[in-house]
Amino acid sequence: QKIYIDNYAPWCTHGTKSLLDFYTGSLNGSLSTVPLRDLCSVVIKDVLKRAAVKPEEVSEVIMGHVLTAGHGQNPARQASVGAGIPYPVPAWSCQMVCGSGLKAVCLGAQSILSGESTVVVAGGMESMSKAPHTLHMRAGVKMGDASLQDSMVADGLTDAFHGYHMGITAENVAKQWVVSREEQDQFAVQSQNKTEAAQKAGHFDQEIVPVMVPSRQGPVEVKVDEFPRPGSNMSSMSKLRPCFIKDSSGTVTAGNASGINDGAAATVLMSQSEAAKRGIKPMARIVSWAQAGLDPSVMGTGPIPAIRKAVEKAGWQLDHVDLFEINEAFAAQSIAVVKELGLNVDKVNVSGGAISLGHPIGMSGCRVLVTLLHALQRTGGRKGVASLCIGGGMGIAMCVERV
Repeated sequence: QKIYIDNYAPWCTHGTKSLLDFYTGSLNGSLSTVPLRDLCSVVIKDVLKRAAVKPEEVSEVIMGHVLTAGHGQNPARQASVGAGIPYPVPAWSCQMVCGSGLKAVCLGAQSILSGESTVVVAGGMESMSKAPHTLHMRAGVKMGDASLQDSMVADGLTDAFHGYHMGITAENVAKQWVVSREEQDQFAVQSQNKTEAAQKAGHFDQEIVPVMVPSRQGPVEVKVDEFPRPGSNMSSMSKLRPCFIKDSSGTVTAGNASGINDGAAATVLMSQSEAAKRGIKPMARIVSWAQAGLDPSVMGTGPIPAIRKAVEKAGWQLDHVDLFEINEAFAAQSIAVVKELGLNVDKVNVSGGAISLGHPIGMSGCRVLVTLLHALQRTGGRKGVASLCIGGGMGIAMCVERV
């Protein structure tokens, strides 16, 4: 049996995200006290409610997740059951570093296209605050000290091929694509300012589900992204010191890089015929997706080949795309992607991106898709592309069309 994407396309009925969390000046913000399974369960419950899908009608749950240590067996399964989805429904996670959340949506679409599933919940989850420090003591230590390893840095933020931090890959991109410190800071300020304006206009209200967070005074509802820095400007941004190359040649700072955050996001996927049978008006149709590999030392440019492949598979032209959501892992790589593809900057990340909203690595892939879907709906655009760079030297992209 042949499957034709255009004739039997997975449709994204609804998308939502939990709050991205970062308490200013501290990694351990409000959501850090919420177990990740519970955070993800809240999002799954909400997205099923919005899509008018009963928990028992779900065929499969797929969640992107990178930093799994310490969360127990199969956190995606825990979240699925916690959301009221019955035991017979399988749930599992995928790991593609920063692309995990979008890869989960691709896998959900593939499951529908193959006839394996009817309704899929797909998304991403991450609690970077809860990533443990580890110590390998299985064989013991015969003499001397033993050092703890930060699993967040080791498993999520360090290039496995070169042994250096993702920030160095951004410095590599800045050098090869000739992106100055000033350009990076300007991009970061614009990201913050766009997010500030979007928050004030209520543009994120429909894509956020509030989370009840425990406190000494009892549960507190958190319903606004905490990471954005209102009032950002070049004066303050330019004063930040480089983080990865400490001398005067360094250009990547905490201000022009994405954050370290907690969050969860989810979508509900089904075929066009299933949506019609249920009388559901989907948010968008998944038209195509693509992945690409490249030199890990410049992993931030992964969206360049991935977007080109996805757009070609869709039969589109880049200048026909209404909106792009490209994960802002670093300002340097974001600028390089926009330059290389010749994109209209007014179409890219219209409400800001990961520099202002944060980057929970396993969740961000779905977050950029959800933000894109709502932005298309709000602006009346039809065609959109979501994309992310991926540590280890890859990129992923998806083309969607609003219906």
